[in-house]
Amino acid sequence: MIFPDIVPALKAAMPELRGRLLANQPLADSAWFRVGGAAQALFMPDGEGDLGYFLANLPDDIPLTVLGAASNVIVRDGGIAGVVVRLGNRFSEIAVEEGHRVRTGTGVLDVRVSRAARDAGVAGLEFLSGIPGGIGGALRMNAGAYGGETKEILIEARGVDRKGVPRTFSNADMAFSYRRSGVPPDVILTQALFQGRPGDPDAIGAAMTDIAEKRKASQPPNKTCGSTFKNPPGGKAWQLIDAAGCRGLTVGAAQVSELHCNFLINLGGATAAQIEELGETVRRRVRESSGVDLDWEIKRIGQA
Repeated sequence: MIFPDIVPALKAAMPELRGRLLANQPLADSAWFRVGGAAQALFMPDGEGDLGYFLANLPDDIPLTVLGAASNVIVRDGGIAGVVVRLGNRFSEIAVEEGHRVRTGTGVLDVRVSRAARDAGVAGLEFLSGIPGGIGGALRMNAGAYGGETKEILIEARGVDRKGVPRTFSNADMAFSYRRSGVPPDVILTQALFQGRPGDPDAIGAAMTDIAEKRKASQPPNKTCGSTFKNPPGGKAWQLIDAAGCRGLTVGAAQVSELHCNFLINLGGATAAQIEELGETVRRRVRESSGVDLDWEIKRIGQA
């Protein structure tokens, strides 16, 4: 789908803009599922100030979507109307500070943060190496794996709201719960400050290697994202999916992983619609077999 080009009007209204603003940019190649349509306008800001300037001058009637590593989303085939913001190199800095603290931009992959902490002898961030995504998504989703969660290490986060105003959120302000945070949806998170503890780099590295081996043994290597559905209270989503007979189930070129059935796979050539249809089929079968309504953990964005 080709959207009307809104970029010239936006640029005319923002003469001091420094970041890249592009029309009808394909998103599939940068999404982990390798599916989805284009962004009507894609903006890559040149730092937090540039992001604030853009947001302060963006008309209220233009939809705004933030897309990070795209490791936990299905971008629908019709693409995303309005502006998609992606935080690039200017949001990818990592700094180890006094007191075993790690400050990082939200455009950084989780595994890079855990490696930087390891190299500096900062323990407590090892679990991030097992999460396929970026820090922005980890903050939004309270991402967790292998015994750790984002809420356990975050001191504070920074962001910019839809009016272009900088905001700072303490851990309590984030209102974390299972796989979500309570940060207002119009805020684009730009930076995180994590608290670690003293550790031996070799021991930290060994723990990260153990996580990598467990992940390789239990998760599919194909074009996929993380866990598709949230675990229901007191249960495991994969067990319910398996019991409902969905292991290996396919819709077109989309498949429920035979290795770990809370993962959906693009076998090659799947559409976003097929992946989403497969997920809804799994939800229906689980509901029929167990009475449990599984909630999507993967975000579905854009137009069908």
